[in-house]
Amino acid sequence: MPATIKKDHSKEALGYPRTGLLLLGLLVLTLMLWLADIALGSVAIPLSEVINKLLGKTLDNQAFENIVMKIRLPKAITAVLAGAALSVGGLQMQTLFRNPLAGPSVLGVTSGASLGVALVTLSSGQATTVYAIQQLGISSSWLVAIAASLGAALVLFIVLGISFRVNDYVVLLIAGIMIGNITLSLVSLWQYFSNPEQIQNYLLWTFGSLHGVTQKHLWVMVIVVSLGLLLTLLLTKPLNALLLGEHYAQSLGVNIKQLRIGVIIATSLLAGVVTAFCGPIGFIGIAVPHLSRGLFHTASHSILVPASALLGAITLLGCDLIAQVPGSSITLPLNAITALIGSPVVIYVILKNRRQQSAFH
Repeated sequence: MPATIKKDHSKEALGYPRTGLLLLGLLVLTLMLWLADIALGSVAIPLSEVINKLLGKTLDNQAFENIVMKIRLPKAITAVLAGAALSVGGLQMQTLFRNPLAGPSVLGVTSGASLGVALVTLSSGQATTVYAIQQLGISSSWLVAIAASLGAALVLFIVLGISFRVNDYVVLLIAGIMIGNITLSLVSLWQYFSNPEQIQNYLLWTFGSLHGVTQKHLWVMVIVVSLGLLLTLLLTKPLNALLLGEHYAQSLGVNIKQLRIGVIIATSLLAGVVTAFCGPIGFIGIAVPHLSRGLFHTASHSILVPASALLGAITLLGCDLIAQVPGSSITLPLNAITALIGSPVVIYVILKNRRQQSAFH
């Protein structure tokens, strides 16, 4: 194991100019897709008008002004935040469990967040406790975000509690999947006893969408995602050491328990807030870290964290552009597009770059 990591780091040292150029290229591509996501949709807005508005100018066309500021700009920013958050969360989970199939959705974190959101959406108008919390001055956006993050954290704490008793990561992964199934079963039972209007609202949320994020929600997302990404950046060196094995990492001075708790908090914040406002978006958290390893040929988290964040933003912006079906009034479920378009790409990349699997062995 140590030999594998040393090999990767030696290549990384030789490839710093290439790494910098790749990151710069991804940043430019992110900006281009972000502008395209604002300009394209059921109503096409000239790119010059979009740029003028972003520069602070008032547009002559009031319809363009409203579409850009009230709908597409929040949606495009949400796509960048959600793509980066889910990708970085998935990267941490794969390193923590040393399993390429690990991710917020597979290990039940997304299901836990869904349970938290179900608590708010399906019990709305019925549970006096929820009403009482709202009366304390906590807005609905904060309430949904807190509920989703607590749900995600609950599932992750259960999975990690099991991890302290089980050393086999395959068993741990299966346990995580089963816990996710249990939370989904609880949500299903809750839906069975809910009225049709509440079920419809919850089902629409599960399709995944970036359109429901308002400017008020956006501030919540910016704060929570920034905290999660900042915590992840502080954990890059311990995560690199963890790739060498727990015993080797401990000999380097890494406190494994503190690292696990740090990853739990960061992933819960990142996956919880995105799931709360955008729905359970699959594929991104599992696939994008593999794309990053395949593109940069490294296991170092100091490179993979920004690379995964940018690639996640690019992937979700691209999927959102397709889901909008530019030129028509149709909007496809985002969750279906991410899996339909991304899964074949990931299979191809993994088969072509088998070397990236060595990061977990």
